[in-house]
Amino acid sequence: MDATEGSAGPPGPAELSHRSSVSSVGARAADVLVYLADDTVLPLAVDNLPALSAHELHRTVREVLQLPDIAVDAFALWLVSPLLEVQLKPKHQPYKLGRQWPELLLRFTDAPDEDLAMDEPSLQFRRNVFFPKRRELQIRDEEVLRLLYEEAKGNVLTARYPCDVEDCEALGALVCRVQLGPYQPGQSAACTLREKLDSFLPAHLCKRGQGLFAALRGRGTKAGPGEQGLLNAYREVKEVVGSDGEGENPLSIHYRAYLFKCHELPFYGCAFFHGEIDKPAQSFLHRGGRKPVTVAISLEGVHVIDCREKHVLLGLRFQELSWDHTSPEEEEPVLWLEFDGESEGMPVNKLLKIYSKQAELMSSLIEYCIELNQAVEPAAPQDSGSGPTSAPGASPPPTQRPKLLRQGSVVCSRIQHLSTIDYVDDGKEIKRVKPKRTTSFFSRQLSTSQGSYNMVQPTDSLEQG
Repeated sequence: MDATEGSAGPPGPAELSHRSSVSSVGARAADVLVYLADDTVLPLAVDNLPALSAHELHRTVREVLQLPDIAVDAFALWLVSPLLEVQLKPKHQPYKLGRQWPELLLRFTDAPDEDLAMDEPSLQFRRNVFFPKRRELQIRDEEVLRLLYEEAKGNVLTARYPCDVEDCEALGALVCRVQLGPYQPGQSAACTLREKLDSFLPAHLCKRGQGLFAALRGRGTKAGPGEQGLLNAYREVKEVVGSDGEGENPLSIHYRAYLFKCHELPFYGCAFFHGEIDKPAQSFLHRGGRKPVTVAISLEGVHVIDCREKHVLLGLRFQELSWDHTSPEEEEPVLWLEFDGESEGMPVNKLLKIYSKQAELMSSLIEYCIELNQAVEPAAPQDSGSGPTSAPGASPPPTQRPKLLRQGSVVCSRIQHLSTIDYVDDGKEIKRVKPKRTTSFFSRQLSTSQGSYNMVQPTDSLEQG
C-alpha cells in the first residue's frame, strides 16, 4: 500500500456497518459491491477479480453511472471500514488489499483483537483527496455534482466537518430545498422540518427537551433554536435560473451552492486520520493526560480537530509549518508539527506532538500534497477563464481563504488548548525555554520564497531553562 493515499478516522455515514464488497471470488465472473456516497449499492459483475486493478474497476463504475471524463480525477476508489480508510491508487488491486486488511489494521490502528477479527472493508466510490476545489466548481454534470454533494452532506451531518451554527443552518436549508422543493409558507413546512430534523442538521443541533413536558407539548411546541434558524434559512433560499442559455437544472444549482459553501470550510476534501495529543497540565503535580483528535490533511494544509468538542484546535497552511515523523522501537509513532507562535508576548516556534500509528501515512501525505501544489502552481492562474468558478449569486472564490469574522468560530485555531513544546536557538545549541523558543527543529518544510513560516531570532530577554 502506498502511504500517501491512506487515511483513518471516525467512521462516516457509510461506514457504520460491517459489510463486504465481494460476494464470490476466483477467476470466474464475480459480483463486486461498490458503495456510493449516498450509501446506495452498485453491484458489478467482473471477470478475474483477484487480478482486477482499481483503474479498471473505476472505469467500470463510471461506465455504469454514465459519468463524464471529469469523474476520472474527481473520484477514487476507497477501501473503508470503521477502523481504517485507504484511498486506492490506479495500480492497486482491491481484492488483494482486502485480503491484506488484517495486516494493515495491525500496522496502522490500535484496535483490540476482537475488533480486528470483526472488521471488514467495503469498496467505496468517493471524492479524490487530490482533486482541487477550483476544478470542482467548474463541474456541470448533475450526477457528479450530486455525488459530491451527498458526500459533503454526510460529513457535515456526522460533524466530521465541524461547522458553526450559522453555517449548519445555511447548509441544512439547501438540503431542505433539494429534498422538499421550494419553501412553501405554512405550518406544514415547520412540521416536516421537525420530523426530519436530523436529515438537515448535525445531531448536536437537533437536541430537544426530553421528559413529560416535552411529550405533553407534542407537535404544537415552539421550534428550538436550531430548528427555527433552519426554517428561517430555508425561507431565504433563492430560486436561481442557470447562467447559460440552456437553463441549468435547479438541483445542479443547489448542489453547486452547497459545495461552494462547504469550500469555506478549510478542511473540506481532507483525508482524516486518528491520533492523540497531550492535554495541557492542570497543575504542577497533575498531568493532563491525552485528548483524542482527528488530523485532517488536504492540498491546502493540516487541521487538528477535537473529536469531542467538534472544533479546530490548530489549522496550518503548508507555508506555516515544518514537520516530521518518528517511529522509535518500543515507542509510539509520532507526527511532529512545528509552527510560529508566541509565549508571554515573545515570538517562539511551537512544537506539537501527535501520537498516532498513522504518523507515517500523515507525513507522506503532507509531502505528496506539497509536491502536487508545487507542480501545478505556475498553471493555476490560467484556470480563471476556463469555466464558472463560483456558485450562483456569489463572488468568485479568492485565491486565499479569507479570515473569518466570527469570534470563537469552530474552524479557528485554539492554540491555548494545546500542550506544545517551545524551543529557542541561542546560537550554540537548541534549548527548551520557559516557555519560549525560536528555530526550526526539522528540515522538512515547504520551500518557497513567499511562505509565511519564519525562524524567529532569539533576544537577550528570553529566559532559558
